[in-house]
Formats: sequence, C-alpha cells, structure tokens
Amino acid sequence: MQNARDTFYVTLRDRLAAVNPARTMVLRGVVRPGVLVEENELASAAVPVNAFCLRWTGLSVDAQGPLPLAAMTCEISYATDGDSGNGGMDRGRLLSAMDAELVAAVSAAPQSVTKRNYVGAAAGSGLAPVAMGTNVFWGDAAFGAAVVNGERLERVAVVEVFCYQEAGEL
Repeated sequence: MQNARDTFYVTLRDRLAAVNPARTMVLRGVVRPGVLVEENELASAAVPVNAFCLRWTGLSVDAQGPLPLAAMTCEISYATDGDSGNGGMDRGRLLSAMDAELVAAVSAAPQSVTKRNYVGAAAGSGLAPVAMGTNVFWGDAAFGAAVVNGERLERVAVVEVFCYQEAGEL
C-alpha cells in the first residue's frame, strides 16, 4: 500500500504544481511544491499554511478477488492566514483558491495512474521509479466545512484512494 500512497502523492504534487506553480513552501531549507505527506516528515507542532498536508487515516482491504483491493482514506488539510498586506481579510478568497486548485488536481482526467515503486528512487539516487502492474485510482474530493482557528481559516478534504495489492508488495 505504500507504493500506492507514494504514487498518489507524487501525482497530486505534480498536478497541483502544474495548476499553481507559485504555491511553494520551504521545508528544511529547500523550496518545493506546497504539498507534503505528514508521515514522511519530521514531527512538528507547526501546521504549514498555504500548503496541502496529506494524512492517511483509513484502510480497508477486500481479499475476495484475485488480487486484494485496498481502499485508503487520504485527508488533505490546508489553511491560510490571509495576505498580511490585506490584514488577513482575504482569507476566504485564498481558501477558495486552494479549494479550486485541489478540485482541478484531483478531478482531472484520468483519475488513475500506473502504480510505481519509489524505493530505489529515494534519497536522490537518480534512479527512476519502477512502474508496477496495476493502477492507483481515486474519487473526487469531499470537502469539510471551513473552520476558523484564531486568525487562520482551515479546511480538510477527503479523497478515497484505491489500488490492487500485487504479489510481494508491502
């Protein structure tokens, strides 16, 4: 299932970067697209703003078919404090812009991609990820209500992600 999680993350990251190349973040001194996976980063109490944070929260496996079908729940949280030049009074507009970016990235056809194994490609090895024999596919995002947290406006969207578990896959 880790291969499916990595594949979905990389696909979403690349699609979001194409929708809004200006949405970047600095993480450990490196400028990168404004998307991260919580479990892949150092533990921190700081919540990133103006970036998308993926968290895998649910898993079920149907082992009845020839290959087990995994259904995973991905929560995508994001927040904005607004633009300081506008006194933060544009928080709603900025959150709506992030909503639109997420819709464009998640709902773009196709809503599937060949599953890839990124283990050999990790840590800047220069190796390409290895294409696997099945796909990762997902549904549209379901958006929670906007939540006011002090001067911050936050939202969580949920995407159901599916994949078939291949033989020998973790």
